[in-house]
Amino acid sequence: MVPSAAEAESAASASGRLLVLYASQTGNAMDAAERVGREAERGGCPAVDVLSMDSFDPSRLPSERFVVFVVSTTGQGDPPDSMKGFWRYLLRKDLGAQWLEGVRHAVFGLGDSGYQKYNFAAKKLDRRLSHLGAEQVVEIGLGDDQHSSGYEGALDPWLLSMWKSLNETNPALLPRVSDINDPNLSTLGDPKVHVIYYSSNEVPQDSILSEPNKIINSARSMSPALQFHDDGGPPYMLQMVTNQRLTKEGSDRDVRHFELEDPSSAISYKTGDALEILPSQNPSAVDAFIERCNLDPDCYITIQAKSGDKISKGSVVSSLMDRIKLKTFVALTMDIASASPRRYFFEVMSFFATAEHEKKRLQEFASPEGRDDLYQYNQKESRTVLEVLNDFPSVQMPFEWLVQLTPPLKKRAFSISSSPLAHPNEIHLTVSIVSWLTPFGRTRRGLCSNWLAGLDPSKDNLIPCWIHQGSLPPPHPSVPLVLIGPGTGCAPFRAFVEERAAQTAAEPTAPVLFFFGCRNQDNDFLYKDFWLTHAQDEGVLSSKKGGGLFVAFSRDQPQKVYVQHKIKEQSARVWNLLLTGAAVYIAGSSTKMPADVTAALEDIICKEHGVIKEEASKWLRDLERVGRFNIETWS
Repeated sequence: MVPSAAEAESAASASGRLLVLYASQTGNAMDAAERVGREAERGGCPAVDVLSMDSFDPSRLPSERFVVFVVSTTGQGDPPDSMKGFWRYLLRKDLGAQWLEGVRHAVFGLGDSGYQKYNFAAKKLDRRLSHLGAEQVVEIGLGDDQHSSGYEGALDPWLLSMWKSLNETNPALLPRVSDINDPNLSTLGDPKVHVIYYSSNEVPQDSILSEPNKIINSARSMSPALQFHDDGGPPYMLQMVTNQRLTKEGSDRDVRHFELEDPSSAISYKTGDALEILPSQNPSAVDAFIERCNLDPDCYITIQAKSGDKISKGSVVSSLMDRIKLKTFVALTMDIASASPRRYFFEVMSFFATAEHEKKRLQEFASPEGRDDLYQYNQKESRTVLEVLNDFPSVQMPFEWLVQLTPPLKKRAFSISSSPLAHPNEIHLTVSIVSWLTPFGRTRRGLCSNWLAGLDPSKDNLIPCWIHQGSLPPPHPSVPLVLIGPGTGCAPFRAFVEERAAQTAAEPTAPVLFFFGCRNQDNDFLYKDFWLTHAQDEGVLSSKKGGGLFVAFSRDQPQKVYVQHKIKEQSARVWNLLLTGAAVYIAGSSTKMPADVTAALEDIICKEHGVIKEEASKWLRDLERVGRFNIETWS
């Protein structure tokens, strides 16, 4: 179903096809887009192409007739990486109001209403397409992670409305709703990958990769699920040298300080950067998965992507060096014991169930009527692929389907909490060790954070890492700073303060105000001694230097106190720094904090500048436009 970019671009005629373009950061938008394509094919649409936005030439958009866009929103209203080039093209000033005349479009967004700029990327895209002359097939659909059924709570009715609209205007060409919803017409089709197996004696020992970073790179570059999300090249292999608990023993929160170093060479990074880590899966879980699926852990494999019914020539693997042990491939690329499978996984499982009661239940899970039951069973309980397979023992899915549908093992990104000036060959991280209870009372643990917490710095424990540019640009020493980072949001600002302290030794630096928040002074005042030291004498947070440290302990008094309250208390100081060109940085939880802090800053501008709220909001937007208002949040 999914052609290569080259074949898509060289299609003889685009006018008779339904084109689905997606921009995905975590895989949800890709999954939703592929569902649109499957339903179109099931309904008899003669030509369907599903493509990542970065593999389609936007200059060809006017030649399309029907285009469905499925777009996720990341961070604070940002488009996914795969959409950025496409979006820049759409903003060109030489594209007129009739550029997309004759093109009919539909946009579905995936977002989280807990964020301030909910579904911002999809909303902007929908407006821009209309400004360029495209006609809306159906109102924009807005998927919400906060919905009781996740984004599919909005996707199901939106798809039905879209197919009905297309049926009314092009009944001969586009999908018939009756066929899409008829389970008797459902066929599985073929997987999109082809796996070639080699016995261990077919692979000469001197051709087997032995360096960990090369093995990781080879395995992950072979994974079809990682083709748009894993372009970082070979990793650094860093050694953990410090694993220190920051929160008090016995506290219900476990936050750790980790220090990593490269045993062989220097590490190059900037303040504000993030470190991406590939976690290790529990070897016993990998063994259990391989045994459950009747796979040979010691055989070697290569994986080729299919295009239609053919093997894509560009994906043919000829080098013995590209053959990798099946067990290694599973361990490094397939998240079998922490991520929940998506809805299509259950649909495909139903075709391979031999027990009638299992087939019936899987078909119900895959139907629109069973959507809520599936959400309760799967996402709410954080079921893993291994658990789901064990719950349906009659299902034997071919490995090709498992490779295609098992969620990929993703890197986890953490803000770096050290300065390269202060620690030239080290990277420090501030990590909350994640665990939670499901509705049925089962304990779940975050894969990466718990793996890191279990590592012993006194033993060899090389960690695959990639340096990634963060969303907090490093400030010039002459720029005053207002830093707001409650909880582990303090991580990048520990790096900023370290950096500024190192710069102070060589040149004059501007003042820094830092606002930190935690529950209790005794339990979770992260890096307490570090902040207090820099707030004393001639430190960069000292009042002598024009700086300040302001801490909100939310649970240490009857009335809760948060960082936004401390910011308002320092209204005049914050405003004076803003007037002298200060940059504002906010980091931390993506829930209410960013909106509450932004509202507090708007109140300060209203009070000190004597303007109404709308003007204060515009004032902050102008700061954001020139790079002086930056937010980095995580869920």
